[in-house]
Amino acid sequence: MTDQLRLMAVHAHPDDESSKGAATMAKYVSEGVDVLVVTCTGGERGSVLNPKLQGDPEIEANIHEVRRKEMDAAREILGVSQEWLGFVDSGLPEGDPLPPLPEGCFALQDVDEAAGRLVRSIRSFRPQVVTTYDENGGYPHPDHIMTHKITMVAFDGAGDPEAFPEDEFGPVWQPLKLYYNQGFNRPRTEALHQALLDQGLESPYGEWLERWKEFERKERTLTTFVPCADFFETRDRALIAHATQIDPDGGWFRVPMEIQKKVWPTEEYELSKALVPTSLPEEDLFAGIRDNA
Repeated sequence: MTDQLRLMAVHAHPDDESSKGAATMAKYVSEGVDVLVVTCTGGERGSVLNPKLQGDPEIEANIHEVRRKEMDAAREILGVSQEWLGFVDSGLPEGDPLPPLPEGCFALQDVDEAAGRLVRSIRSFRPQVVTTYDENGGYPHPDHIMTHKITMVAFDGAGDPEAFPEDEFGPVWQPLKLYYNQGFNRPRTEALHQALLDQGLESPYGEWLERWKEFERKERTLTTFVPCADFFETRDRALIAHATQIDPDGGWFRVPMEIQKKVWPTEEYELSKALVPTSLPEEDLFAGIRDNA
Protein backbone atom coordinates (compact mmCIF):
# COMPACT_ATOMS: atom_id res chain seq x y z
CA MET A 1 0.00 0.00 0.00
CA THR A 2 1.59 3.25 -1.11
CA ASP A 3 -0.96 5.62 0.43
CA GLN A 4 -2.43 6.03 3.91
CA LEU A 5 -5.75 4.22 4.30
CA ARG A 6 -8.57 6.52 5.37
CA LEU A 7 -12.14 5.72 6.40
CA MET A 8 -14.94 8.29 6.76
CA ALA A 9 -18.12 7.40 8.68
CA VAL A 10 -21.01 9.82 8.09
CA HIS A 11 -23.61 9.89 10.87
CA ALA A 12 -26.68 11.94 11.72
CA HIS A 13 -26.25 12.55 15.46
CA PRO A 14 -23.68 12.19 18.22
CA ASP A 15 -24.04 8.59 19.55
CA ASP A 16 -24.84 7.10 16.11
CA GLU A 17 -21.14 6.47 15.50
CA SER A 18 -20.96 4.39 18.69
CA SER A 19 -23.99 2.22 17.94
CA LYS A 20 -23.24 1.63 14.25
CA GLY A 21 -19.85 0.35 13.19
CA ALA A 22 -17.90 1.45 16.26
CA ALA A 23 -15.99 -1.82 16.69
CA THR A 24 -15.05 -1.72 13.02
CA MET A 25 -13.65 1.79 13.39
CA ALA A 26 -11.69 0.87 16.53
CA LYS A 27 -10.24 -2.14 14.73
CA TYR A 28 -9.06 -0.05 11.80
CA VAL A 29 -7.61 2.60 14.12
CA SER A 30 -5.58 -0.15 15.80
CA GLU A 31 -4.19 -1.07 12.37
CA GLY A 32 -3.07 2.47 11.62
CA VAL A 33 -6.00 3.53 9.45
CA ASP A 34 -7.06 7.18 9.73
CA VAL A 35 -10.75 7.26 10.69
CA LEU A 36 -12.91 10.38 10.61
CA VAL A 37 -16.47 10.54 11.93
CA VAL A 38 -18.56 13.27 10.34
CA THR A 39 -21.58 14.18 12.48
CA CYS A 40 -24.27 16.04 10.57
CA THR A 41 -26.20 17.55 13.49
CA GLY A 42 -25.63 18.39 17.13
CA GLY A 43 -28.44 16.21 18.42
CA GLU A 44 -30.11 19.31 19.88
CA ARG A 45 -33.62 17.87 19.71
CA GLY A 46 -32.76 14.44 21.00
CA SER A 47 -34.54 13.20 24.11
CA VAL A 48 -32.74 12.14 27.27
CA LEU A 49 -33.14 8.37 27.01
CA ASN A 50 -31.22 7.33 30.12
CA PRO A 51 -33.87 7.12 32.89
CA LYS A 52 -31.23 7.99 35.49
CA LEU A 53 -30.67 11.40 33.87
CA GLN A 54 -34.23 12.26 32.87
CA GLY A 55 -35.67 15.33 34.53
CA ASP A 56 -32.28 16.93 35.20
CA PRO A 57 -32.92 20.64 34.45
CA GLU A 58 -29.23 21.37 33.86
CA ILE A 59 -28.98 18.67 31.19
CA GLU A 60 -32.25 19.64 29.55
CA ALA A 61 -31.25 23.31 29.41
CA ASN A 62 -27.83 22.55 27.93
CA ILE A 63 -28.44 19.40 25.88
CA HIS A 64 -26.42 20.65 22.91
CA GLU A 65 -23.32 21.27 25.02
CA VAL A 66 -23.83 18.03 26.95
CA ARG A 67 -23.98 15.99 23.78
CA ARG A 68 -20.83 17.66 22.43
CA LYS A 69 -18.96 16.64 25.56
CA GLU A 70 -20.30 13.10 25.25
CA MET A 71 -19.08 13.02 21.65
CA ASP A 72 -15.64 14.19 22.76
CA ALA A 73 -15.45 11.31 25.23
CA ALA A 74 -16.63 8.71 22.71
CA ARG A 75 -14.18 10.00 20.11
CA GLU A 76 -11.28 9.56 22.52
CA ILE A 77 -12.37 6.03 23.39
CA LEU A 78 -12.61 4.98 19.73
CA GLY A 79 -9.40 6.76 18.75
CA VAL A 80 -11.04 8.50 15.79
CA SER A 81 -11.09 12.06 14.57
CA GLN A 82 -14.45 13.81 14.40
CA GLU A 83 -15.99 16.91 12.85
CA TRP A 84 -19.40 18.55 12.85
CA LEU A 85 -21.19 19.54 9.66
CA GLY A 86 -23.16 22.10 11.68
CA PHE A 87 -26.77 21.29 10.81
CA VAL A 88 -29.59 21.46 13.37
CA ASP A 89 -31.28 18.27 14.55
CA SER A 90 -34.73 17.76 13.04
CA GLY A 91 -36.15 15.77 15.94
CA LEU A 92 -38.27 12.65 15.53
CA PRO A 93 -41.85 13.72 14.74
CA GLU A 94 -44.60 11.80 16.50
CA GLY A 95 -48.36 11.75 16.14
CA ASP A 96 -51.03 11.06 13.55
CA PRO A 97 -50.86 13.05 11.42
CA LEU A 98 -47.18 13.82 11.91
CA PRO A 99 -46.42 17.45 12.76
CA PRO A 100 -44.31 19.51 10.35
CA LEU A 101 -40.55 19.47 10.83
CA PRO A 102 -39.02 22.50 12.57
CA GLU A 103 -38.04 25.37 10.29
CA GLY A 104 -34.35 25.39 9.40
CA CYS A 105 -33.68 21.81 10.51
CA PHE A 106 -31.33 19.44 8.71
CA ALA A 107 -34.01 17.36 6.99
CA LEU A 108 -35.47 20.46 5.30
CA GLN A 109 -32.21 21.64 3.74
CA ASP A 110 -31.64 21.58 0.01
CA VAL A 111 -29.90 18.25 -0.59
CA ASP A 112 -27.29 19.53 -3.04
CA GLU A 113 -26.43 22.54 -0.89
CA ALA A 114 -26.17 20.43 2.24
CA ALA A 115 -24.05 17.87 0.38
CA GLY A 116 -21.58 20.65 -0.43
CA ARG A 117 -20.44 20.72 3.20
CA LEU A 118 -19.75 17.01 3.07
CA VAL A 119 -17.96 17.38 -0.27
CA ARG A 120 -15.55 19.81 1.42
CA SER A 121 -14.92 17.27 4.18
CA ILE A 122 -14.34 14.44 1.72
CA ARG A 123 -11.96 16.47 -0.40
CA SER A 124 -10.05 17.60 2.66
CA PHE A 125 -9.82 14.18 4.36
CA ARG A 126 -9.49 12.14 1.14
CA PRO A 127 -11.04 8.83 2.30
CA GLN A 128 -10.95 5.75 0.10
CA VAL A 129 -13.99 4.34 1.94
CA VAL A 130 -17.16 6.07 3.16
CA THR A 131 -19.87 4.51 5.34
CA THR A 132 -23.38 5.83 5.99
CA TYR A 133 -27.04 4.66 6.12
CA ASP A 134 -29.23 3.09 3.46
CA GLU A 135 -32.16 4.91 1.84
CA ASN A 136 -34.38 4.08 4.84
CA GLY A 137 -31.89 5.66 7.21
CA GLY A 138 -31.45 2.37 9.07
CA TYR A 139 -34.68 3.48 10.73
CA PRO A 140 -36.94 6.25 9.43
CA HIS A 141 -35.59 9.23 11.35
CA PRO A 142 -35.65 12.25 9.01
CA ASP A 143 -32.04 13.11 9.84
CA HIS A 144 -30.88 9.58 9.02
CA ILE A 145 -32.66 9.68 5.68
CA MET A 146 -31.18 13.10 4.94
CA THR A 147 -27.72 11.80 5.89
CA HIS A 148 -28.14 9.07 3.28
CA LYS A 149 -29.21 11.58 0.65
CA ILE A 150 -26.33 14.01 1.10
CA THR A 151 -23.77 11.21 1.33
CA MET A 152 -24.89 9.76 -1.98
CA VAL A 153 -24.57 13.16 -3.65
CA ALA A 154 -21.26 13.95 -1.96
CA PHE A 155 -19.68 10.56 -2.79
CA ASP A 156 -20.03 11.28 -6.51
CA GLY A 157 -19.75 15.04 -6.23
CA ALA A 158 -16.40 14.98 -4.45
CA GLY A 159 -14.86 13.74 -7.69
CA ASP A 160 -16.81 16.08 -9.97
CA PRO A 161 -15.25 19.55 -10.39
CA GLU A 162 -18.20 20.75 -12.47
CA ALA A 163 -20.83 19.92 -9.85
CA PHE A 164 -18.66 21.24 -7.01
CA PRO A 165 -16.00 23.67 -8.32
CA GLU A 166 -12.52 23.31 -6.86
CA ASP A 167 -12.15 27.02 -6.07
CA GLU A 168 -15.06 26.72 -3.62
CA PHE A 169 -14.93 23.12 -2.42
CA GLY A 170 -11.25 22.19 -2.72
CA PRO A 171 -9.30 19.87 -5.03
CA VAL A 172 -11.30 16.91 -6.27
CA TRP A 173 -11.06 13.54 -4.56
CA GLN A 174 -13.04 10.44 -5.53
CA PRO A 175 -13.69 7.87 -2.79
CA LEU A 176 -13.59 4.31 -4.07
CA LYS A 177 -16.18 2.45 -2.01
CA LEU A 178 -19.45 3.38 -0.26
CA TYR A 179 -21.09 1.15 2.34
CA TYR A 180 -24.33 1.14 4.30
CA ASN A 181 -24.17 0.19 7.98
CA GLN A 182 -26.31 -2.92 8.47
CA GLY A 183 -25.33 -4.00 11.98
CA PHE A 184 -28.96 -4.34 13.05
CA ASN A 185 -29.83 -7.20 10.77
CA ARG A 186 -32.20 -10.09 11.26
CA PRO A 187 -29.68 -12.98 10.99
CA ARG A 188 -27.55 -11.48 13.76
CA THR A 189 -30.56 -10.75 15.95
CA GLU A 190 -31.97 -14.25 15.51
CA ALA A 191 -28.60 -15.87 16.23
CA LEU A 192 -28.07 -13.94 19.47
CA HIS A 193 -31.70 -14.45 20.50
CA GLN A 194 -31.45 -18.23 20.07
CA ALA A 195 -28.07 -18.40 21.81
CA LEU A 196 -29.51 -16.67 24.86
CA LEU A 197 -32.51 -18.99 24.96
CA ASP A 198 -30.22 -22.01 24.61
CA GLN A 199 -28.33 -20.83 27.67
CA GLY A 200 -31.57 -20.41 29.61
CA LEU A 201 -31.15 -16.63 29.60
CA GLU A 202 -33.69 -13.91 28.91
CA SER A 203 -33.40 -12.35 25.47
CA PRO A 204 -34.01 -8.64 24.79
CA TYR A 205 -34.67 -9.43 21.13
CA GLY A 206 -38.04 -11.19 21.24
CA GLU A 207 -40.02 -7.98 20.76
CA TRP A 208 -37.67 -6.84 17.98
CA LEU A 209 -38.20 -10.05 16.06
CA GLU A 210 -41.98 -9.81 16.43
CA ARG A 211 -41.84 -6.27 15.05
CA TRP A 212 -39.81 -7.52 12.11
CA LYS A 213 -42.69 -9.88 11.29
CA GLU A 214 -45.32 -7.22 11.86
CA PHE A 215 -43.78 -4.66 9.52
CA GLU A 216 -42.49 -7.21 7.01
CA ARG A 217 -39.22 -5.34 6.93
CA LYS A 218 -37.28 -5.91 3.73
CA GLU A 219 -34.10 -7.86 4.30
CA ARG A 220 -30.94 -6.10 3.18
CA THR A 221 -28.09 -7.73 1.29
CA LEU A 222 -25.17 -8.20 3.66
CA THR A 223 -21.98 -8.12 1.60
CA THR A 224 -19.24 -7.42 4.09
CA PHE A 225 -18.56 -9.00 7.48
CA VAL A 226 -15.74 -7.27 9.38
CA PRO A 227 -14.23 -9.43 12.16
CA CYS A 228 -13.97 -7.07 15.12
CA ALA A 229 -14.97 -9.00 18.26
CA ASP A 230 -11.79 -7.87 20.03
CA PHE A 231 -13.20 -4.34 19.95
CA PHE A 232 -16.72 -4.99 21.23
CA GLU A 233 -15.74 -3.73 24.70
CA THR A 234 -14.39 -0.52 23.13
CA ARG A 235 -17.66 -0.13 21.23
CA ASP A 236 -19.66 -0.47 24.44
CA ARG A 237 -17.49 2.01 26.35
CA ALA A 238 -17.93 4.55 23.56
CA LEU A 239 -21.69 4.05 23.58
CA ILE A 240 -21.91 4.41 27.36
CA ALA A 241 -19.99 7.69 27.02
CA HIS A 242 -23.17 9.07 25.42
CA ALA A 243 -24.70 8.99 28.88
CA THR A 244 -27.90 10.88 28.01
CA GLN A 245 -28.68 8.52 25.15
CA ILE A 246 -28.15 5.06 26.59
CA ASP A 247 -29.16 3.19 29.73
CA PRO A 248 -26.12 1.18 30.87
CA ASP A 249 -28.53 -1.30 32.45
CA GLY A 250 -30.73 -1.52 29.36
CA GLY A 251 -31.19 -4.05 26.58
CA TRP A 252 -28.12 -2.96 24.64
CA PHE A 253 -25.91 -4.62 27.22
CA ARG A 254 -27.90 -7.68 28.24
CA VAL A 255 -26.11 -10.14 25.97
CA PRO A 256 -23.01 -11.48 27.74
CA MET A 257 -19.86 -10.48 25.93
CA GLU A 258 -18.62 -14.05 25.59
CA ILE A 259 -21.85 -14.99 23.76
CA GLN A 260 -21.58 -12.00 21.42
CA LYS A 261 -17.99 -12.84 20.51
CA LYS A 262 -18.68 -16.52 19.97
CA VAL A 263 -22.02 -16.32 18.15
CA TRP A 264 -21.57 -13.20 16.02
CA PRO A 265 -18.02 -11.75 16.00
CA THR A 266 -18.49 -9.35 13.09
CA GLU A 267 -20.12 -6.08 12.10
CA GLU A 268 -22.01 -6.08 8.82
CA TYR A 269 -22.21 -3.74 5.83
CA GLU A 270 -23.92 -3.52 2.48
CA LEU A 271 -21.68 -2.47 -0.39
CA SER A 272 -23.49 0.29 -2.29
CA LYS A 273 -20.84 1.56 -4.69
CA ALA A 274 -17.42 0.24 -5.67
CA LEU A 275 -15.05 1.81 -8.16
CA VAL A 276 -12.49 -0.96 -7.66
CA PRO A 277 -12.90 -4.69 -8.29
CA THR A 278 -13.84 -6.75 -5.26
CA SER A 279 -15.19 -10.22 -4.57
CA LEU A 280 -18.23 -10.70 -2.36
CA PRO A 281 -18.63 -11.51 0.42
CA GLU A 282 -15.83 -9.46 1.95
CA GLU A 283 -14.17 -9.26 5.35
CA ASP A 284 -12.50 -5.89 4.79
CA LEU A 285 -13.95 -2.51 3.85
CA PHE A 286 -10.68 -1.86 1.99
CA ALA A 287 -10.87 -5.05 -0.11
CA GLY A 288 -9.78 -4.17 -3.62
CA ILE A 289 -8.11 -0.98 -2.39
CA ARG A 290 -5.11 -2.18 -0.39
CA ASP A 291 -3.48 -3.70 -3.45
CA ASN A 292 -4.67 -1.13 -5.99
CA ALA A 293 -3.68 2.19 -4.45
